[in-house]
Amino acid sequence: MSETGWKVTEFVSAFGLTVLNQGRDYDTARLTITDVNRPGLQFLDFYDYFDPRRLQVIGKAEVMYLKGLTSEHRRRCFDDLFQYDIPALVIARGLDCYPECLESAQAHGRTLLSSPETTVNFTSHVIDYLNRKLAPCVTRHGVLLDIYGEGVMITGDSGVGKSEAAIELIMRGHRLVADDAVELRRISGQLIGTAPEVIRHYIELRGIGVIDVRQLFGMRAIKVESQLDLVVHFEPWDQEKFYDRLGIEDHFTDILEVQVPIVTIPVRPGRNLASIVEVAAMNNRHRKFGYNAAEELARRVDQRADLGSGLR
Repeated sequence: MSETGWKVTEFVSAFGLTVLNQGRDYDTARLTITDVNRPGLQFLDFYDYFDPRRLQVIGKAEVMYLKGLTSEHRRRCFDDLFQYDIPALVIARGLDCYPECLESAQAHGRTLLSSPETTVNFTSHVIDYLNRKLAPCVTRHGVLLDIYGEGVMITGDSGVGKSEAAIELIMRGHRLVADDAVELRRISGQLIGTAPEVIRHYIELRGIGVIDVRQLFGMRAIKVESQLDLVVHFEPWDQEKFYDRLGIEDHFTDILEVQVPIVTIPVRPGRNLASIVEVAAMNNRHRKFGYNAAEELARRVDQRADLGSGLR
């Protein structure tokens, strides 16, 4: 999703809303805030902390309050609200629209919508949807799989063996989320990965071509989205480079300001990359639950060394 937000026209279509009045900016207005506002305080003339960029929603509580007002007072309430450049006002529960509301919306050129959902359900659905649509997004080159419940993204240069390892993992019962291009969104402090719609469920294998994983292996082999828990980076084996053999130190990569654990796997003929990735996923899960095999080994070695020095 771009920084300009989500078009109101697309929002209306996605939620099946009824358009009671099209505002002057109906075709261009966008939702840019991941929250909604119920303007109960605004009907009491409190606008000190009012953000007009939010979608405005009124339900039974607001309607019952307005019912006790005179027609002139109701008209003033809506006039004050519609003076602000709000993206739209939604009347939930399919409640009747007051004539003063419709007349004021028409006079100020504001979009007025109606939803059959209850106010609580509608606002919760909208907030969840906006959190996803407006989330910061980045596309990374790699393969994302669900391995034992861990979201693992395999990265590396083209031709290093990412897709081949992915196919082996799929044949072992793990699930493909995305190949080649992984769309990552930061939602509530977590990274959620998915595939672009046009290449979803497809994977490319050099020498064979493009295959449809869903058609070839069935629904059990795919997953629409997954949280990103671990990055496994493949690189050609370098005899001159030092590779961590104990794993005591944790390494992270920054993606959309979220720190994601990363391990580097040197690739050379004879290494079973699929098995290594499986072990990396399981080991990452253990670490999240507080168990670190390298630290446990170091502790045992220290205890044995202390015991040996004590006997001397």
